[in-house]
Amino acid sequence: QEQLVESGGGLAQAGGSLRLSCAASGRTSDQFAMGWFRQAPRKEREFVSAIKWNDGSTYYADSVKGRFTISGDNAKTTVYLQMNSLKPEDTAVYFCAGGVYYSAFLVTSWGQGTQVTVSS
Repeated sequence: QEQLVESGGGLAQAGGSLRLSCAASGRTSDQFAMGWFRQAPRKEREFVSAIKWNDGSTYYADSVKGRFTISGDNAKTTVYLQMNSLKPEDTAVYFCAGGVYYSAFLVTSWGQGTQVTVSS
């Protein structure tokens, strides 16, 4: 089974930046994409971004396009999320996800989550 461990969350001011990392270990051979979801208080978990390992295609939610950038390492076991121009509405727990991306992200593994708080 695959394990996903996030790091890099924390507190930032509006307009600032944070970088999240997620390292995968264990059975990663079944993982064809990695990405990020987030869940704000009293809201449902929502898709943020994903990267497909086979061709490097990237996908973003409209709310983060132009501000967030997803990338991965050559080993295809670590994914990063560079978050710039942060807004208070980006405050949420960010979850790393692994799985398959077709027209949407089919998640098979979740990380434990890392808190991102953006102050105004």
